Amino acid sequence: MSTDDPKTLVSTDWLAAHLKDPDLRIFDASWHMPDSGRDARAEYEAAHIPGARFFDIDEISDHRSELPHMAPPVEKFISRMRAMGVGDGHQVVVYDTVGIFSAARVWWLFRLMGKTDIAVLDGGLPKWQAEGRPVEDLPPVVRDRHITVQRQAQLVKDVTQVAAASKLGDYEIIDARSAERFRGDVPEPRPGLRAGHIPNSRNVPFDDLLNADGTMKEPAALKAVFEGAGVDLSKPAITSCGSGVTAAILSLAMERFGKTDHALYDGSWAEWGMYNDLKVATG
Repeated sequence: MSTDDPKTLVSTDWLAAHLKDPDLRIFDASWHMPDSGRDARAEYEAAHIPGARFFDIDEISDHRSELPHMAPPVEKFISRMRAMGVGDGHQVVVYDTVGIFSAARVWWLFRLMGKTDIAVLDGGLPKWQAEGRPVEDLPPVVRDRHITVQRQAQLVKDVTQVAAASKLGDYEIIDARSAERFRGDVPEPRPGLRAGHIPNSRNVPFDDLLNADGTMKEPAALKAVFEGAGVDLSKPAITSCGSGVTAAILSLAMERFGKTDHALYDGSWAEWGMYNDLKVATG
């Protein structure tokens, strides 16, 4: 059992014990690939952890960008959180319907906005339901709450910064996609993107960080996965994936074993794979 940490990862036991805390706020942050045939909001409305709000990753994003679910402007984040009754002094727990998949993205987004009292539910809704814990289909009672945000620019990287890191080698760029996608052996699920990876990046498929039941491995085992993939943990890290969702699982994992100098490439392969003037490596 992982050690509960309200700033990174908490167990279903922890959440059950704190479920009625007045300053607890819970998010269902489920998100699925467009071709999955799943409707995250409909699933939330059918069954969610009592009191949970639905965090729409696609809607709470920067709609000025053509890239999928880029981090929203500060003002939009504030507006959406206040409308959902989430504010200063709240402990947030975020989960998804896969186990640990899209929830980590919202954990990272809160940290980007300077809010650190947020944890991912280890094993997510599948583990919660497997243990026979309560769910409901009722909308939560929401009261507007003031929230203070201070964006932490060091936690996110843009394409120019990642291109420089790829060339200079002063960061470890770590890709969370599957080995087949990283090598360029299979087409990308998003049309129009080249296959392959950012030159000089390493591959740590996010699945390698999880146990069979969808929970996250223990910190020492997480560190071993990164080292086994050839990641130099003495360098600061940039995490990447298809569109900035599963990259956050890598960020969460590093935070769990004490590596705090990591940032996320928000555009990820949805951006890099689109521009022919950016070099692509294969194999």
